[in-house]
Amino acid sequence: MTYTVTVTSQGQISIPAPIRRKMRLNKRRKMIVELKNDQTIELRPIQDFSELAGVVKTTKKVSYEEARGQFEEYMSNWSKWKDI
Repeated sequence: MTYTVTVTSQGQISIPAPIRRKMRLNKRRKMIVELKNDQTIELRPIQDFSELAGVVKTTKKVSYEEARGQFEEYMSNWSKWKDI
């Protein structure tokens, strides 16, 4: 799917509806924006932290803030290693 979009004066673009539907993007969805090769912008949806609750079983009690911090660290490192 290829579409032409316009960048607004505020630096925003709209993702075309067929792509939003196919990727199940809603107005609250978080995205990773990455510049590749100084000429390509890659957008990837990420799961919201709250969507991940209960996915990993553990016996250790972890505060929400600590878990959130670990999740954000993981996501920042994931983008560095995903292409290997």
